[in-house]
Amino acid sequence: MTAVDIAGTVTPTVPVRAAGRRQGLLGRLLGSKKALSGLCLLAVFATLALLAPVLAPGDPSLINSTGSQAPSGEHWLGTTTKGQDVLALTLWGARSSMFVGFTVGLVATGVAILVGLASAYFGRLVDDALTLVTNVFLLLPGLPLLVILAAFLPPGTSTVVLVLVVTGWAGSARVLRAQARSIRGKDFVAAAVVTGERPLRIMFREILPNMASVVMTTLLGCVVFGITSQAALEFLGLGDSSVVSWGTNLYWASSDGALMTGAWWAFVPSGLCIALVAFALALVNYAVDEITNPRLRSVKRPRSEKSAKGRG
Repeated sequence: MTAVDIAGTVTPTVPVRAAGRRQGLLGRLLGSKKALSGLCLLAVFATLALLAPVLAPGDPSLINSTGSQAPSGEHWLGTTTKGQDVLALTLWGARSSMFVGFTVGLVATGVAILVGLASAYFGRLVDDALTLVTNVFLLLPGLPLLVILAAFLPPGTSTVVLVLVVTGWAGSARVLRAQARSIRGKDFVAAAVVTGERPLRIMFREILPNMASVVMTTLLGCVVFGITSQAALEFLGLGDSSVVSWGTNLYWASSDGALMTGAWWAFVPSGLCIALVAFALALVNYAVDEITNPRLRSVKRPRSEKSAKGRG
């Protein structure tokens, strides 16, 4: 492609590629204080989860001390009613909870992308069929379905991931379908169809890159859903009690009467970790919205205008 400038010189113009759009979004995201704060907090939890075998070697469920000890120099976060080290349980719990959360987020978002793109691109019968399936899953009550599936399937981490993916993809698919339908009608997509590009290439090279911000927001929301829903299921006793996670830590603290006996250190660390991870993801999510939506950006006035208004 070429363009003619004012002087009449013909200069080539380079079309904007999907990689450039992604790099632009990523660069602006890394320049946001909110996003950096959220990413740094997530990095801290990810590092602690990876280093759990080094920081707290051995079986975290091992009873190695007197029960219900308050935080001290020997046990920084105290011990449970049974005598387990709360710090070890919290560190090892991060491994399971964050693994389940990010796995559910990636898989549920992947399913939502496939359903949304196929529904928007092919339309008609495909759109009707996929919309019907999506609506059925949206009409099913989420928490009761979670409880029923978790109760009848064999306990384990894979079961928890499967249950959360089955119950968590439909809402994201509807959002992505609406975004993909709006992009499907653009001229550059029609040009790609006319030139004979394959449907998969059009969906994943032309439509999907223009949905980067919505996909990222969907992914972050699914991760939060995965972490909190796993904790809720395990707190209700529907998870695998042999697996150490933040949810099982809360379950055993409740079962052992830590709240009634005033042993706050048995349940506060795991609950606080869940809240902090959700807060970090919310910061990144808000930063994405702020970058992609100009109305959410703060408008900075010049200093001269501010000083003139102050004198007035």
